[in-house]
This record gives sequence, structure tokens and C-alpha cells, in this order.
Amino acid sequence: MQSRPVRVLQIIDTFSMGGAETWLIEALRLWARSGDIRPDFLMTSGNRGIFDDEAAALGAQLHYLPYNRRNLSAFIRAFRAILRDNAYDAIHDHQDYTAGWHFLMGGRHLPPRRIVHVHNPSYIIQTYGTTAARRATIAVGKHLIARSATHIAGTSRQILTEFGFDAPMFRNIPKAALHCGFDTARFVGDSKAAKTDLCREFGWPDGAPIILMAGRMDESPDLGHVRNHKNTGFALDVVIAAMKRDPGIRAIFAGKKSPALPVLEARLAKAGLTDRIVFAGVRTDIAHLMQGSDLNLFPSRGEGLGMVAVEAQSAGLCVLASTAVPRECLVIPGRVEFCDIGQGPEIWADEALRLMRLSRDPDEANRRVAASAFAIENSAAALANLYRNGLLPS
Repeated sequence: MQSRPVRVLQIIDTFSMGGAETWLIEALRLWARSGDIRPDFLMTSGNRGIFDDEAAALGAQLHYLPYNRRNLSAFIRAFRAILRDNAYDAIHDHQDYTAGWHFLMGGRHLPPRRIVHVHNPSYIIQTYGTTAARRATIAVGKHLIARSATHIAGTSRQILTEFGFDAPMFRNIPKAALHCGFDTARFVGDSKAAKTDLCREFGWPDGAPIILMAGRMDESPDLGHVRNHKNTGFALDVVIAAMKRDPGIRAIFAGKKSPALPVLEARLAKAGLTDRIVFAGVRTDIAHLMQGSDLNLFPSRGEGLGMVAVEAQSAGLCVLASTAVPRECLVIPGRVEFCDIGQGPEIWADEALRLMRLSRDPDEANRRVAASAFAIENSAAALANLYRNGLLPS
């Protein structure tokens, strides 16, 4: 006789295209078939997202509950009512140190398993803490986690250290890396046919070598700027340098556009390469883009893990990543190279060209990623083990 489903409340900002959210919708698809776990979602932005309708159709309850100073009392009342009325077995909070505040507000209605999961690079927390009040909020939230969390997880083991969870106050709380997962089967495909499709779509010569930069466009293209995360401007400089060495190269920048776009377009026009680089905006066919490309460029200022790098490997791509990206994203030795941003675009361009010349075996690459902790089947199983048995991956 099958035991009853484990009920879990997931706390996120918006059910958008972020790494945590795409992981959770993939897991929900599996659990909807197996009936093992029944997750609900609380969106602290109060806003609808791209996955809301699907999540509801798969049986999840969605709660839209804005979390801010103006409606704090209303949030606490509604939050406690949600916890009381649904008798959850676990709460899984994906909002860093703010989870401690949520647990305080949940009070005696909190379920027995209280999981904090950190996804964002630690420097984002540092940039938020620009005032004494904000720094105090962060510090108190951290202490509240030490007092009330039963488990702490991170998208990488590195990020747990960066967030200070190795400190003595967390000694008695189990903690480990719990990687996001994805459906590796989506990245299996005909690379040659995909390249032909992309070249036709963008009006490029058939068979052109393609560099892919996947990630939202930064609000500022300047290195070190508080609104610079993915290093879009640096990536563009790398691509321009590579094209000067090999004029046949083309490039796709896929991700939400920002007010920095005119600056990047002007930089591109000055280099005379406007027709060779496409700012494609948000794309839902990232697997297809990876199948048809020859290199994934990933020069982020910081990442919780960098799922794009793992997805690229599952499509057989090589990845050129910054040293700020956790090494834990490496699944296939030799397919990910790490470079320091301080080495500059010219060195990065040389390395990009070297990686693009390497042979590619997409089927074997996909099999290796499918056997890793990043495959959604393995990742969802680890989540279920945590919710049902209180065990984190070793």
C-alpha cells in the first residue's frame, strides 16, 4: 500500500524562468505522475509567472502573498492560515536569509521539516546590504535560520561556504549541496540540423560556427557595476575579439533584454559586426540553441552553480566559464574551461577558439549528464528523500 503524498510548501518569488523555478516545475511534472510528493507554492512577489497555469493544472495550490513592509501584518496572518489549513510535512524556502524571517512569522504553525535553500551568488546579498538597516535585517535573518531551520541546502557546496553556513552556529544543522535538475532528454538532437535551422533563421551562412551566451542581459554593461551579473558587456567584447580572428563566427545572446541594449548595439556597430551577432531576447528553445551552437560563453560575476553550463554539457557543448562559477558545474572533464575575467577579452577569445575546435559527441555527453545528480529524475529523488526521510545527499 502506497503511503500518502508528502505535502510541501515551496516559497519562491515568482514562478518565472529562473533556475530554481524551472527545476521545481520539472520536479512537479514527475511527482504529478508518481503521486509521491505534493508541492504547493507561495509567491512572495504576489505576481503571476510563466509556470503558474501548468503548476495549477498539475495539482499544486498557488498562493500569491506579497511580502514587504507595507503589508507585513497581512502577510503574517495569511501565511499562518496557509500553514494551519494545509498541515504541510515540510516547508522549502528558496529565499536565502529571508527564510529565517519567514520561519519566525510562521510560528507554531511551521511543519516539522524546515528547509532553507540558497541559489543566488553571495555578492547579491552583499550588494543588498548597503544600509545599516538592511545589514541588520540580513544578520537577524541568518540567526533566525540557525535557530529554526532543520536543513540547509545550496545549489553548490561552494555557495554554502560563501553564505557563512560553515559557521559554528550552524554546526548541528545538516547541510549539503542539493543541485537543481532538468530533463536531459530535451537536449538530445541533431546538432547539424539545429545549426542549419539557426543559420537560416538569422540569415547566416550555412554551417557557421556559433557562440552562444545564454542569460539575462545586465542592466549595466560595465564590469564591477552593482547591476552587472552575467557580464554581458564582457561577453560581447570576447565575441568581437574572436570574430576578428575568425570572421566566419556568429553569435547569439539569448535572454531578457535590458536598458543596456543600445550601449551594446553601439559597441557592435563600431566594430562593424552588426549582422553577425543577434540579441535574441527570451527564448523557450534553449535546448535547440545549444544543439546548434559550438560554444557556451559563461563569464558570470558569480553563480550559485550555473545550470546553463550543465545544460550545455548535456547538449555536447564546451563551456568557457569565469572562475567565479563553482567547479561543481563540471560533469564531463575537459568540456568546461575556467578563465579569470581579469585576463581580458583577448585571452578569452583565444580559449574560445581552442574549445570550438574540439570534437563533439553529443549522445555520449548527454548520457553522462543523465547519469549525474543534475538529471531531474535523480534530483527529484533526492528532494523526495529529504522531504520524506530528512536526508540530504552525502
